Amino acid sequence: MFSLPSWAAWTVDGILMLLIVYKVFTTLRGTRAIALLKGLAVLVLLTVVAELLGLPILRWTLDKVWTMAFVALPVIFWPELRSMLEKLGRGRPFSRLLPGNEQLKAVAGEIVAAVERLSRERLGALIVIEREVGLKEYADTGTKLDALVSRDLLLQIFYKNTPLHDGAVIIKGNRVLAAGCYLPPSQNEMLSRDLGTRHRAGVGLSEQSDALVLIVSEETGTISVAEEGTLTRYLDADTLAALLETRLVHNEHQLFPWRVWEREVSRGKGKRKKDLPSSS
Repeated sequence: MFSLPSWAAWTVDGILMLLIVYKVFTTLRGTRAIALLKGLAVLVLLTVVAELLGLPILRWTLDKVWTMAFVALPVIFWPELRSMLEKLGRGRPFSRLLPGNEQLKAVAGEIVAAVERLSRERLGALIVIEREVGLKEYADTGTKLDALVSRDLLLQIFYKNTPLHDGAVIIKGNRVLAAGCYLPPSQNEMLSRDLGTRHRAGVGLSEQSDALVLIVSEETGTISVAEEGTLTRYLDADTLAALLETRLVHNEHQLFPWRVWEREVSRGKGKRKKDLPSSS
């Protein structure tokens, strides 16, 4: 029976374990499971302390907690486990990421073009751009799309009387994750009373994450951006384009939320590049 030399076996074993840990991290990142993992880390630390200091009551309590935890963990992490198994079944367990600076500029241009048109036609819109903090729990409240970002798609979503126009669109990288999503409204009493639910929802999400939220007023067509709990209003297309380039394109070295999947690079070949619109 064929077997690897011991040094090679250790090397292959280590690489495979690193890949598995990486995949588990990328699957759980942006979900509530991360908070649970932090809780487990605290339990591990307490267990070590109890063993080192010989604390019998704490050790007995933690033994019972660990017994319950081992029963509950498969149930708690079932959605994430199912997601990993599905990716294994599709043959793409470790999809490679490429730093697509040009793709990011193209996506920003599509978003700006859609926002300018929505503003001109006074169609209310709420567009969320995910950055470092994952927004999966909010995307799950809407209708999953997993479609490439385009101005036509965004316009179609926010036209009046369409099924998804009332909620928010969540964008990750070059894809629209979901539409018709519910966002938590801000409880900040300092916000102007003139702001409606769309603006308050945008500010509310920006308070709880590092997302960039673009808001188009249905009454006035005003373009606003919510970031870190602050609302910047009365933007035009040029200013919005500059802001997106500063916040997104120039920060492409950050972790993967604003990177482009390799499988989309080949899919986008041959398509005509669209120019960034000018402000009206």
